[in-house]
Amino acid sequence: MKLGLVSAILADYSFEKLIDTVSELGYECVEVACWPKGKSERRYAGVTHIDVDNLTDQQVNHIKEYCKKKNVEISSLAFYPNTIGNNTEMREANVSHLYKVIDASARLGVNLVTTFIGRDQFKSVEENIELFKEVWPPIINYAELKGVKVAIENCPMLFGEDQWPGGQNLFMSPKIWREMFNIIPSKNFGINLDPSHFIWQMMDYINPIYEFRDRIFHVHFKDIKIHYDKLKEVGVMAYPLEYMSPKIPGLGDVDWGAFVSALTDIGYNGYACVEIEDRAFEVNNERILESLKLSKRYLEQFVI
Repeated sequence: MKLGLVSAILADYSFEKLIDTVSELGYECVEVACWPKGKSERRYAGVTHIDVDNLTDQQVNHIKEYCKKKNVEISSLAFYPNTIGNNTEMREANVSHLYKVIDASARLGVNLVTTFIGRDQFKSVEENIELFKEVWPPIINYAELKGVKVAIENCPMLFGEDQWPGGQNLFMSPKIWREMFNIIPSKNFGINLDPSHFIWQMMDYINPIYEFRDRIFHVHFKDIKIHYDKLKEVGVMAYPLEYMSPKIPGLGDVDWGAFVSALTDIGYNGYACVEIEDRAFEVNNERILESLKLSKRYLEQFVI
């Protein structure tokens, strides 16, 4: 496995400063945020470390050369929008930009995009599956033509009131994954696996590694801490942030030994990127860098 970080936490960095920092911290790779430039629609979104809307051949060459010089690989180009949400105009804009991210990934030789399916939060799972059938086969067909794999993160995007009741990403459970992979059996359609989301959903995060071993294209290392005293008071029907908190690896409830052990069992040797969403470390840039150092130090028990 190649240990890296998700660039969104370093939102204000230039591309060069980002790559310099990844190299200085001793990480091998980075998942690079490629949102459209402009206002962020939510926390950790709206980050643009590579502007795919205005990517010239000269910039492509510069990005490749700079990464090579710093001995840093780009694990994937990242864009996590809602492509099947209830806002049709936003949906169309998100799909259009996703195609540009796929193009850029091919041009840069990265050949992987990490993203969300999205969801109309006011419709049932069954209704959203129909939207998925409409929107996603052409996207994956296009990715195939470009030689790019697409890895969907298993985050339900259901944290607070604005995402209630259904959340904004349908790709949230193995049961739904099976149905989606039956609809789109393409080998270019897979998973960006994050164990933390299974923790707060009270789900098994180990056995799916074995079942979907051929679909795991990318991994996120993020932890979650369940506040059981709060859970006892509000229950699982509450907004999830009322009873859990994202944490850096090792400070939450993920059994990282078991998780990485399962990944090694299946022979996974791809990219695994630390995703920082721990508010305790977001007070300033110095603390953010400390969180990345601590995460790397902890995970090197399991990933060399």
